[in-house]
Amino acid sequence: MKKITGFTAALFGAAMATTALADGVTVGVSWSNFQEERWKTDEAAIKAALEAAGATYVSADAQSSSAKQLSDVESLIAQGVDALIILAQDTQAIGPAVQAAADEGIPVVGYDRLIEDPRAFYLTFDNVEVGRMQARAIFAAQPTGRYVMIKGSPTDPNADFLRGGQQEIIQAAIDAGDITIVAEAYTDGWLPANAQRNMEQILTAADNGVDAVVASNDGTAGGVVAALTAQGMEGIPVSGQDGDHAALNRVAKGHQTVSVWKDARELGRAAGEIAVAMAGGTMMGDIDGSASWTSPAGTEMTAKFLAPLPVSADNLSVVVDAGWITQEALCQGVSGGPAPCN
Repeated sequence: MKKITGFTAALFGAAMATTALADGVTVGVSWSNFQEERWKTDEAAIKAALEAAGATYVSADAQSSSAKQLSDVESLIAQGVDALIILAQDTQAIGPAVQAAADEGIPVVGYDRLIEDPRAFYLTFDNVEVGRMQARAIFAAQPTGRYVMIKGSPTDPNADFLRGGQQEIIQAAIDAGDITIVAEAYTDGWLPANAQRNMEQILTAADNGVDAVVASNDGTAGGVVAALTAQGMEGIPVSGQDGDHAALNRVAKGHQTVSVWKDARELGRAAGEIAVAMAGGTMMGDIDGSASWTSPAGTEMTAKFLAPLPVSADNLSVVVDAGWITQEALCQGVSGGPAPCN
């Protein structure tokens, strides 16, 4: 698989060249839900990119319902959008929406989650590598012992991409008998409350015999840490991703080991510019930074992958320096922690 590792200035220039074409262009965004902190950051970046190109933003929130998302997309199409950005709640159920868009000649960007359809441009971070980064950080902190794997939503292919990357890192230690996976569970809807409930049940079944938790995003990590804290076990290694402010604060406090930062500002900006370019007639394969990619199911896709960055106690300053989070928010309640909180 060809990995593309960053958002290029060339794409920005190419997208801005379509500004004249973007006058009167409307881009519709279908969100799976707004319950996770990061989507608001993505939305702001998409809006900014569209505004810079002279395009209009309209959106709908499916509120974690795949059925509502289908009707949301129908409504956006009825409003006359020229391109769609879809964060799929259920990547299997979204098929009719892509078909409806194709019937109207409306290009689709599959945002951050794979839509198994070659007519949807796939834009995301390298999620297999995110999984590897999560497991590397946990393995470095706890190279032996009893692991729990808290996975993402079973309806999101990213959950299995992450899980596959995690397994690559710990497989040799499992084979050697150094690591035992005592339990693993999907998290319906990626909801922290579901992750917390799963972790509570696992702790009960294992009589608290857990040494490390590979959690697949910061929301699920928050649920895991809540369950661990209730048992006086906060501080054992826990992974996450997204760079949620609460998670970065947990890293500063020592309650979470790593948050793999996927700069949502970069992803949102790319989505907005790609949508405008495609609305103006640019073919998927002509988007700068795009590449042919074959999905695990064998579907030939056009995709662009951005590069993630693991953030731990060793490099917390990077998110402050990038303006992602203020030092005050990062260090709230932290005493004598890592830089820049010390």
